[in-house]
Amino acid sequence: MNPYFIQGPALISFSGGRTSGYMLHQILSAHDGRLPDDVVVAFANTGQEREETLRFVRDCGVRWGVEIAWIEWRPMPQRFEVVGYRSAARNGEPFEGLIALRGRLPNPLQRFCSRELKVEPIKAFCRSLGWERWANVIGLRHDEGMRVLKKLAENEKSGHRWKSAMPLAKAKVTKRDVMEFWAAQPFDLALKGHEGNCDLCFLKSRGSLEAIIRDDPSRAHWWMKQEAGGKRFERARSYAEMAAHVAASPTLFDDPDDEFDAECGLTCASELEEAA
Repeated sequence: MNPYFIQGPALISFSGGRTSGYMLHQILSAHDGRLPDDVVVAFANTGQEREETLRFVRDCGVRWGVEIAWIEWRPMPQRFEVVGYRSAARNGEPFEGLIALRGRLPNPLQRFCSRELKVEPIKAFCRSLGWERWANVIGLRHDEGMRVLKKLAENEKSGHRWKSAMPLAKAKVTKRDVMEFWAAQPFDLALKGHEGNCDLCFLKSRGSLEAIIRDDPSRAHWWMKQEAGGKRFERARSYAEMAAHVAASPTLFDDPDDEFDAECGLTCASELEEAA
């Protein structure tokens, strides 16, 4: 059976990266360009996504004729709001609102940002459609073996309302396949591999963060604001320190060794405890 033929109810999680964009294209092709009514596509915007990512999501929807639901976090009880390309937050408003509500910053051990800003809003969106159980279609490739195995293990548990479907892994798709696809397209995501998703995510390496800050020092401002008063996302470093280091060494070579093409929710969703 074609791994890209999706049976609903199903939510296709579009991270805004090249891999999930490739997956969406293949799924659309398997359905002759039109998804079933009970198969929907959603993009969760934290407000800290790059503008290039927002344009890419918009372009995929327009060029391929597929409706993509743009979802943003809101406080309880609704948990989400459907927005659009023009009305989507661009100054970190959802993320900053969550931090204010929690009264603390997320960190590598407590990554509530991904759970609250992506997983929970999309879950609430699916529940608003009347779904009790559904497939969560995610863009994990065959060459992301450990992530795939982790999701397969989670599928064996009964704690979530969804089970993860990974058509790219089934089709044995690798990063090379994805990049070759986009090289042949009339449009692409205008970002380097380490620049994707939440712009200065604290899970990125210092080399990647400083490379991004070096290209555009203003990107550190929002993160420095959140760390005001001595708070930190990561104990071993602060955004103010990294920005100062970049300013003092403007020609230093950085080593951006991350690939942030996958949605951050893919690595953090296992922290989600199923709510009644």
